[in-house]
Order: sequence, then structure tokens, then C-alpha cells
Amino acid sequence: MSLKIIVLAKQVPDTRNVGKDAMKADGTVNRAALPAIFNPEDLNALEQALALKEKHPGTTVHLLTMGPGRAADIIREGLYRGADGGILLTDRAFAGADTLATSYALACAIRKLGEYDLIICGRQAIDGDTAQVGPQVAEKLGISQITYAEEVQSVDADKIRVKRRLERGVEVVEAKLPILITVNGTAPECRPRNAKLIQKYKYAKTVTEKQNMNVDYTDLFDNRPYLNLIEWGVADVNAELEQVGLSGSPTKVKKIENVVFQAKESLVISPSDRDIDILMYDLIANHTIG
Repeated sequence: MSLKIIVLAKQVPDTRNVGKDAMKADGTVNRAALPAIFNPEDLNALEQALALKEKHPGTTVHLLTMGPGRAADIIREGLYRGADGGILLTDRAFAGADTLATSYALACAIRKLGEYDLIICGRQAIDGDTAQVGPQVAEKLGISQITYAEEVQSVDADKIRVKRRLERGVEVVEAKLPILITVNGTAPECRPRNAKLIQKYKYAKTVTEKQNMNVDYTDLFDNRPYLNLIEWGVADVNAELEQVGLSGSPTKVKKIENVVFQAKESLVISPSDRDIDILMYDLIANHTIG
């Protein structure tokens, strides 16, 4: 059987490079001041989708992401790895959205896309660590969900079988389609870019990106329709303005603090069995472990 899969992906600020300009005065992330990367667990989710595409001929994988214009890079990254297309939700009205407003906008876009069998996304994004968007999207769409997935083991006409990695063990569950699945970082890493796909999709652009190009590539985009990336705003997905962006976000940042960890004391030990045994004894004795 062939599947229609939607992968929810997010471009996130690289939290390894957070500086003093990382936050704005209103408590939102200053994304322009930080390097942007593909959210790591969304890459794990993409790999699950691409693996299913290999197992089920005729399956299509499309990415859906919300963000500023540069978030189109996420779609291209997906295309380079084997996805079939993608949609960028971008509009000034979407800015400053919390998980509730984000999930609402994504659900509106998914309804516009129409039929689907499977929605896959990462468990959480590294810029928020809430793990709320996936479950909220499922709730708004009125479909089942499986969280903490590590592997999609099988899919047939009426059910899906998924292995979940939980804090204290593993379980295997089954559910009916359509369904939303959130994927752990313990799932297989995403495959690398494919050189042929990079050459094929390197000029893929959204409408806004094409307008900002200094060279006229009209003939290129007319002759190769797969290079035209879909770009939707609030009106395109029939979203209500009061439910998107800051106006639709009940979560407010009260205070921001920069926390710097400083080591007050340290212990250097040799790799000998004796020193390791002494260290373990001390850690157990002071209840650091055990």
C-alpha cells in the first residue's frame, strides 16, 4: 500500500551558540541573531518517513514547516534526503506563536492539504523542550497519536505498529490510521544528503525567494515545476487572526535570566581500576548516585 505522509519539521536556533542577544525584550527568541538548524528530532522523524517510503512504493513524503522566509531551508534539506515536496507557512501574523498558536496554524494547513495517512514529527524542539506541538496538532485534527516512538515497525491497510522508547522500558503498540506520531532522538539518525538530489533541488525556491533573486530564472521554474516550493500565509489556510501569533498565544514570558555554571572544585583521577573504585565509593556514599 502507498501512504501519504506529512512530516512536521522546524528550523530552530542552534542552542550551542546562545549569546546575550538570544532573546528579545518581549520574551521571544531573537532568531535573526542565532544560527539556524534543522531540529534534531525532526530529522529522526524524517528518517522514519523515508524508511516507510522505501518499503511502500508510491508513498509520498511532504514537509510542513512554519517560520520566517529562511525556514525554506528546512524543506530543501528534506528534498536533498528524499522527500517529495514541502510547504512553508510564513506570515508576520504567525510571529511569536507559542505551542497552542503553532499547533493551530499547522492543523489549519494540514486540513487544507486534504487526505493523509500519517503525520510524523520530532518529540520536541530544542528551542522550547515542551513536547506539546505534536500532541496538540493531533487533538485539533481529532486523530489518534503515538508519542515517544523509536521505530515504525509495520503499516498495513488498517493499522500501524510502533515501538515506543519510554523512561523505564520499551513497548510495542498498534493503532488505526490516520495517526500522528512523535519520534524520539533515540530513533535512527536521518540519512545524509544525496548528491543527485542536491543537484536536482538546489534551485528550489518559494515565491518570496524568487522575488528576491537578482537573476531572472522564470524559464527554469516554468520548465521544472518541482522547484516551486509552496508558501502559505494566514489567509491561505483559512486561519483566524486572533488564534495565531502573539494574539493566539496565552503563554507569556515573565522573566529571562542568563544562567552561567561555574565549577567550584574538581577532582582529577587516573584511569586505574583503584581510582575508579574509590570514586564510585565516594559517589555512592554521598548519594550522588545510588
